[in-house]
Order: sequence, then structure tokens, then C-alpha cells
Amino acid sequence: MSKYKLLKEEAYECNRQLPELGLVIFTFGNASVVSRENSVFAIKPSGVPYKALKPEDMVIVDFDNNVVEGNLRPSSDTKTHAVLYRQWDGIGGIVHTHSTYATAWAQAQMDIPILGTTHADHLTVDIPCAPVMRDEMIKGDYERETGFQIINALKDKNLSHLEVEMILIANHAPFSWGESGQKAVYNSAVLEEIARMAAITMQINGKAPKLKETLIEKHFQRKHGADAYYGQQ
Repeated sequence: MSKYKLLKEEAYECNRQLPELGLVIFTFGNASVVSRENSVFAIKPSGVPYKALKPEDMVIVDFDNNVVEGNLRPSSDTKTHAVLYRQWDGIGGIVHTHSTYATAWAQAQMDIPILGTTHADHLTVDIPCAPVMRDEMIKGDYERETGFQIINALKDKNLSHLEVEMILIANHAPFSWGESGQKAVYNSAVLEEIARMAAITMQINGKAPKLKETLIEKHFQRKHGADAYYGQQ
């Protein structure tokens, strides 16, 4: 039995949920889950349809992009995941999709503005869009540079990856992460729904104002603050 059996099963479950949640079609996107103890992560194999995936198909990769276990080629985005795991100790899972509305905002090269309380339940800021990558980054080690594009975009906006767990890459698509693979999947679904709501809102009223600060603070704090009262204790 593989020592990574449970890790593979967790990564498989995260990937299985992506088409179920309407976040991917065909072979788009990928999810990974990390084992900090072993400094490896399990990730979807490249180009394999989700319906054909099995837990044992997940590929185990180290933070230097070496395949540790698996007979299939890992996702083409593996280097991006590796950079984020190496640079950010606090994350346990990463999801990349080309979900429709989030990708549309990325293609528009726009942050998703905080327009309503659904957004504020999860974030107190706009969902950031990393700028278009420079030509030398694109022509170089593209997938690795994508990881640093994400990291640098948050730094430039003075945002913490532990507080903002989702981002758009201009002209590309969204990435999300979290303390676990399941949280990364959750964040990916939340990102798509917020993107959809924002797009529809701007169609109805292109001059819709951002949510007022008092409502942002109220909705975020009641769910995440020291005196949070949302849900069960």
C-alpha cells in the first residue's frame, strides 16, 4: 500500500468536486493537497477527464517538481502549486479552475469589487486581479513564474494570503487556496459565485457603488471576528 494513499484520496475528492460544483468542464483546472510532513503534494494528472479519474491516478510531487510517486504526468500547473506551497507555509490545498464568471473578470483584467454582503461574508476587500505577466516571464519558466505573479500581486496590494485566499490572473483564470484541500475547493466555489453576482450587478447598474464600510465590517466580523455569532459554537 502506498504511504500516500490518504493524500491521494483527499486530492481525488477535491478534484471530483470541481465538475460537480460547475467549476470545470472536460479537463480544465486542477486541485492539489499538500503533506507538510513529507514535503510533497498530490495533484491531478494532466489532461485526464474528471470522469475517468481514480484516487490512484493522483501524482505525488515534491516542492522541486520531482515526481515522487505516480505513472502519469502531473498537471501542467504543477510548478505554480509547488511555488505557492514552498513560499506559503500556512496553506494545505490549492485549486485552479477556468470557471466562467471568475475567468471573465480575469480576462477583463479587473478586480472584483466588493458590492454586497455575500462578498463581505468572506472578504473585506475586492478580489484582486494580478496584472498581465511580463513577456520575459511568459517566455521563461511560465508556470513557475505564475506562482510568483500571484505572490507579488498580493504583496503589491499589501494583502495577506491567509486573509485573501483567492486571486485572478489577468487574461488567464482564478486560483484559490486554503488551510486544507476542502477549504480551497470551498473558496473556489465562493469566488465563482461572487464573480457571477458582481457581473450581473454591473449589468443592471454599471455605476453600482461599493458596499459601505460599516456593512463590510459587520458581515465579516459576525462570521470571522473574535465575537462571531454566525453558525454553531
